[in-house]
Amino acid sequence: MTTRILPAAGDPDAARALVTLLSQLPDSEPAVPVPDSTALLDTLGRLAAQSIDELPEVVLVHERIGPAPVLELIRDVALRFPAVGVVLITSDAGPALFSAAMDAGARGLIGLPLTYEELAARVQAASQWSVGVRRHLGRGAVEAPSGPGGRVVTVTGAKGGVGTTFTAVQFALAAAASGRRTALVDLDLQAGDVGSYLDVQFRRSIADLAGIQDISPRVLQDAVYDDRTGVALLLAPADGERGEEVDERAARLVIAALRARYELVVIDCGTQMTGANAAAVETADVAVLVTTPDVVAVRAAKRMVRMWERLQVRKAEDTTMVVNRWTKHTEIQPALIEKITKTRATRTPVPAAFKELQAVVDAGRVQDLDNRSTVKQALWALAGELGLLSASEAPHPRPAGASLAVRAAGPVARLRRGREG
Repeated sequence: MTTRILPAAGDPDAARALVTLLSQLPDSEPAVPVPDSTALLDTLGRLAAQSIDELPEVVLVHERIGPAPVLELIRDVALRFPAVGVVLITSDAGPALFSAAMDAGARGLIGLPLTYEELAARVQAASQWSVGVRRHLGRGAVEAPSGPGGRVVTVTGAKGGVGTTFTAVQFALAAAASGRRTALVDLDLQAGDVGSYLDVQFRRSIADLAGIQDISPRVLQDAVYDDRTGVALLLAPADGERGEEVDERAARLVIAALRARYELVVIDCGTQMTGANAAAVETADVAVLVTTPDVVAVRAAKRMVRMWERLQVRKAEDTTMVVNRWTKHTEIQPALIEKITKTRATRTPVPAAFKELQAVVDAGRVQDLDNRSTVKQALWALAGELGLLSASEAPHPRPAGASLAVRAAGPVARLRRGREG
């Protein structure tokens, strides 16, 4: 049997040395090395989406992979792709790191400098383990993207007031109504309003999980509020200053724990860039950026996308743009926003109909929004378009007249002048 091996090494010299040794292993098929944690997760996700049979048996992760800490990356791979054998390559082969790597889900550890004998032994052991797991669980049981351990979608606002939280809440409500086990996380750590939108008060928050290294299902359940809508809520801290406790590391651990328990995790990232929500956007299967069709918001969206690219958080073409408060008379249309930001605009824009929302927003009961609301219909249709609903749930029809035509006067001309600004 041929063993497929995916190396992950950020250092070009280390990658070359690893590939040279792997090419000497009998019955092995090494892939082209991936340079960072984002590329590794993207590659595995893309392969798993095609078929579980496309996944490599062994992933070799070098200690200097970056930007994600290597043990957190191993934990994420083990949770999302449980039949892939992960082996850590490190200069510290001591018992403390070995124990930590095993706890994270690694199937072995190789010390540096690399030797052929140790590499061959660890790859063979991890491969045999992977094959055994797949045989034991069966093909359907290890297709992580379609069940618990499945998908994470982040919702970020180009600027304040564009409808980020409302969009995230409606996505979660739509997914839960379709039968998916859904969690909604408020990662707008200093100004989160998910609880206010759903009329929920709960003493626990994501900050209570920040200092915990191993988030067990019971610990997670203590921090989550099971709402009557069927959505599990992990709220932002009531005291905004506690948001500082939730750093990038804590966010990754919490997201990994939620991903292992729920079919869909919707994360409201707010509008401010922090280490925590950057980690969420980086690891998300779907990253949504919400804007309104006006010059200020679109320019803010462009700045956000550029910042994500500079920080290697997310590529523009891997970002989904949702246009909120759209009308057919809007001069800045979704197709133009797509062109300016280089993102992918959704087929369904969200209409400008605040009067439909005012009563439920003021009451803090957005779950009671009438099914005849054109805004609700559009957002639930969007949830279907983004693949957030269960397969048995057909998305609601698009609102009539949802054209993506571009008009070229007024604000459009201003945007075009500012594209390179």
